[in-house]
Amino acid sequence: MRPDLTCALIGLGMVADTHVAALRDAAGVRLGGVMGRDPAKARAFADRHGVPHVFDDIGQVAASDMDFVILATPPDARHDLVAALAQAGKPILMEKPIERDLPASRAIVDLCAAADVPLGMVFQHRTRRASRALKARIETGAMGDLVHAELRVPWWRPQSYYDAPGRGTYARDGGGVMLTQAIHTLDLALWLMGPVARLQAIMHRTPLHRLEAEDWAGALLRFESGAVGTLTATTAAYPGGSESVTIQGTKAAAHLAEGTLRLTHMDGCEETLGSAAQTGGGADPMAFTHAWHQRIIEDFAEALRDGRPPLATGQQALHAHAVIAAMEEASRSGAEVKL
Repeated sequence: MRPDLTCALIGLGMVADTHVAALRDAAGVRLGGVMGRDPAKARAFADRHGVPHVFDDIGQVAASDMDFVILATPPDARHDLVAALAQAGKPILMEKPIERDLPASRAIVDLCAAADVPLGMVFQHRTRRASRALKARIETGAMGDLVHAELRVPWWRPQSYYDAPGRGTYARDGGGVMLTQAIHTLDLALWLMGPVARLQAIMHRTPLHRLEAEDWAGALLRFESGAVGTLTATTAAYPGGSESVTIQGTKAAAHLAEGTLRLTHMDGCEETLGSAAQTGGGADPMAFTHAWHQRIIEDFAEALRDGRPPLATGQQALHAHAVIAAMEEASRSGAEVKL
């Protein structure tokens, strides 16, 4: 039996409890220490969860015997942390987004590549049974050629969500609904459909929220395969619903939502796979299972042991960032943008 790997968690905000629960149940991984901006709060967090060690600064993490680091800070706090960890050879599993914009995100990916340090992304929707089943159907040709796709993220956030310091600003978050929420559904669609070649888009701030960035976004997509698609994403759809990806192929149609896949084949056969689960689309952004984070953490640990890339890499995440950057450019210019 291979020994457990030990990881450190940096960033003790909203998603930190999810990571602790995921690590508690994960096979072959244990949480060895945490680090936060406020040492007193970090120690209180560690005491509450029974974490054995609190790191005072990134130098201590870099010099430690941790096998890898989970980075869950806001995107504006990433670069210097990644630089120190990469220099120390520490593999990194990072919450989305990589950074606030495409050039800064590319710089982080390049830092890790230059140091030959594995960089994985917490795109946990890829781990769902239904998502993996659809990916397999596409790869085996059961869907036929992919014709068109529809991506929907009809979420809701109350104004109190955006009243938190820095939330929805370009300085801290880099953007609004696309970069903070819908990037998960976008990544899943790109994983299934392949890269986007060009797009048109509108980014919009509705009267339902006060924030700097957008709380509504829409796009017309043309994939490199020749397939087309539509995307709508918002946090202004009260009371909030589940995100979905619908794909039409020449042999079958697929609808992926709430962790469930419904396949309707042209010959009349139907399949339903997976199980329904909350995804945090309503007023409580943390109303989702930690099981998907658990699977992405387990995959990252297994990838380190086996010397293979993780399920979702930083390099792959750059295309989602490129699509969002192109949407912003298209919204400003009113013109179609090529990626």
